[in-house]
Amino acid sequence: MKPYAILAALLLLVTLPDRGRGAEFVPDDVLADIQSADIIILGEIHDNPQHHLVQAEAIKAIAPSAVVWEMVTEEGAQRLAQKAATNPEELARILRWAESGWPPLSMYYPVFQAADVPVYGAMVPRAAARQAMERGAATALGADAARYGLTVPLSAEDQAAREADQLAAHCDALPPEALPQMVAIQRLRDAVLSRAILRASDETGGPVAVITGNGHARKDRGIPTFLARLRPGLKVFVLGQSEDGIIDGEFDAVIDSPAVVREDPCKAFEVQN
Repeated sequence: MKPYAILAALLLLVTLPDRGRGAEFVPDDVLADIQSADIIILGEIHDNPQHHLVQAEAIKAIAPSAVVWEMVTEEGAQRLAQKAATNPEELARILRWAESGWPPLSMYYPVFQAADVPVYGAMVPRAAARQAMERGAATALGADAARYGLTVPLSAEDQAAREADQLAAHCDALPPEALPQMVAIQRLRDAVLSRAILRASDETGGPVAVITGNGHARKDRGIPTFLARLRPGLKVFVLGQSEDGIIDGEFDAVIDSPAVVREDPCKAFEVQN
């Protein structure tokens, strides 16, 4: 069993704190801010179990009308709406979690438990991701591309900065021609998440909580830039989650957690080379 899976199993033994006894992970001033927002974007590093306990505590305080998930497809959300899951094994089967490539569902299960509300899926299917790589994010999103700004190229400075981030995230191992494709996929995922958030808000009235990685959550580049352009009247609060004080991007608040023990991700690229 991988180290993060062991840690996840241990953390599942922790009972989420009763708000009457005070918050365990989220400071009171942050709780006050998220409780007054229309859209609350809860960032994470995917394989850090404590980040998901922070999200679960925040969701209990928010009492959202819906939760939008980067890790769930639209089809998975529809299957879940038709058959409620009563245990993590059934939830994993309904969502086909083992096929998704995300960290173990045991890490995310406290977040699912925190609010019994509709789940909205915003995971980009592999076929759409391939299309974004081959033909651009606008083509992959289809008719909504212009509305979500994907037909407008990024500035040269912004494009270069995003490509540099993608290169660093992939251990400086990607060929130069792959970097624009990786940026296109990231923009597509931001747009799909934003579309799901607006649909959830329109259909349920809000507030809406969003479970996603820090890269999509960041205010200077991710989902908030789409929402500000499409629905400027929405009050959006963005929580980032760092490890040992390290995080990239702009957020309304950041909660820090210890880094988890994980294998060096660059080893995979060394093997390929």
